[in-house]
Amino acid sequence: MSLSFTSNEMMTIAAARALRNEDVCFVGIGAPSAACNLARLTHAPHITLIYESGTIGTRPNVLPLSIGDGELCDTALTTVSVPEMFRYWLQGGRITVGFLGGAQIDRFANLNTTVVGDYHQPKVRLPGGGGAPEIATNCGEIFITMAMGKRAFVEKLPFITSMGHGVTGRERRALGVKSKGPTRLITDLCVFEPDAETKEMKIVSIHQGVTREQIAENCGWAPSYAAHVGETPPPTAQELEVLRDIQARTKAAHAA
Repeated sequence: MSLSFTSNEMMTIAAARALRNEDVCFVGIGAPSAACNLARLTHAPHITLIYESGTIGTRPNVLPLSIGDGELCDTALTTVSVPEMFRYWLQGGRITVGFLGGAQIDRFANLNTTVVGDYHQPKVRLPGGGGAPEIATNCGEIFITMAMGKRAFVEKLPFITSMGHGVTGRERRALGVKSKGPTRLITDLCVFEPDAETKEMKIVSIHQGVTREQIAENCGWAPSYAAHVGETPPPTAQELEVLRDIQARTKAAHAA
């Protein structure tokens, strides 16, 4: 019997599967946090989760509302100062994966979390970069989770907050950035990976029941496809049960 699941559940589960047991992961709030904790509670029990506030090896029982959520510190192996977190752990090359999201993204996986519209007269002022620009350049590789839509997946960003592969795909190397940058973009419709040569994000798998027409309707550029495009394996019963359980605990805790 086939299982019923939402597109957001598919996105979170596909993102969680990308993580490995041995990873040291810098976690963003929201969808990245859900994916990372799902991985911890299923196939990667020994993954080390690090949040920007300095919590290392945290194992939250409910998903945090922000990096300052007490749940992170209460369940962490240890907590260090933010300068130590960035200087020793992040800039020291000790973090294998950074898990990020954003308000807008382009075909080279550059992220905007600063403004929508003109910088000096924006339509919307967004929260800003926080530590994301440093995470994007110093982690071994970057995974990104974002729901698709033409307001989010845009041809040209009004502002680049966190660099993916640059505006031509060649900027990381030109600037001497040695980390891989975005290696996977997981959405609610499909999964992208960068082309080996151009670094443009190309679709490598499509979620069950999604069409190429749907993807085109929700992308601000003409999406490119890998030579071989597979179907993303649907969620298992265990993955859905664990994800829904932690989301239900989170909802109950934050409603109290």
